[in-house]
Amino acid sequence: MKLIIPMAGRGTRVRPHSLVTPKPLLAVCGKSMVERIIDTFTRVLPQPIDQAVFILGPDFGENVRDQLRATCRERGMEAHFAVQEKAQGTAHAVYCAGDHLSGEGIVVFADTLFDMMPGINLAGADVVAWVKHVDDPSRFGVAVRDGERIKAFVEKPQDLISNEALIGIYYVTHLEILREAVDSMVRNDERGPTGEFYLTDAFDKLLKQGYVFKTATVSEWLDCGTIEALMDTTKTILSKESNNLHHGSVHNSIIHDPVYIGPGARVVNSVIGPYVSIEEGSEVTGAIIRDSIIFAHARVEHAVLANSLVGQNARVVDRPKRINVGDHAIIE
Repeated sequence: MKLIIPMAGRGTRVRPHSLVTPKPLLAVCGKSMVERIIDTFTRVLPQPIDQAVFILGPDFGENVRDQLRATCRERGMEAHFAVQEKAQGTAHAVYCAGDHLSGEGIVVFADTLFDMMPGINLAGADVVAWVKHVDDPSRFGVAVRDGERIKAFVEKPQDLISNEALIGIYYVTHLEILREAVDSMVRNDERGPTGEFYLTDAFDKLLKQGYVFKTATVSEWLDCGTIEALMDTTKTILSKESNNLHHGSVHNSIIHDPVYIGPGARVVNSVIGPYVSIEEGSEVTGAIIRDSIIFAHARVEHAVLANSLVGQNARVVDRPKRINVGDHAIIE
């Protein structure tokens, strides 16, 4: 089983934290988004994942590949890479995977986190599309069903034809059929109204060819696409994983859980929480912090913070209230 993971986007809505680190590699309570996605599938799929194919942006450095290789190696998987030189839509991102589109696999966009029940039944369909009920489907691609089977895909419908939003997860029994569809779209320049190649159009091609499509659902769908959404998702995961959060050291401090303290992190003479994530190697001294994310190897000293984000290797001293600073910044 393969995972095909397009992640070439720049994550502009979570800047400055995505300026150095691609959004899917941002940590959420100790694990990157990519790690959480892989681990979810490892837990729920009926068979193991042995390969992951990451579609990266052209300016992603070797350190990104190294991090993804390490993630796969720890899970007994092979890592492969492709590059999307220019962002031209979701179908184009999959098209860039090229020869890797073979065999059985799942295409999953690393934009959101999700959860689902184990024991997913993938039998009886050529493609399984994961969906989530939404009140306003006009912002999403949707699946239109006839009983259990999907009969059409529609991108951002203006009329209420379905409330089942496609959430960017698709199981394909034979990835070769998807490769043929996206190759045809790019070769014939079949773009959508925005000038991009839509993956929903590729799947619609397969529907018209008679392939069988079914849906599956998620129990949770968590957005990480904006600063506010990332903070809300962090709070949700803190609440869910509240029994295994403290891995660093705490000295002469008060912790109002849920609070994540990563490996090698230190909290000294501080009052922390609730809803704070302090990632690995960070140090908090003489501070009062709540509802905030302190990314890896940052330092916060004698500060009072709420609803704040402090980037990797940043330093904040004597700063009150609310801030959002990127990697390596110094605020004092």
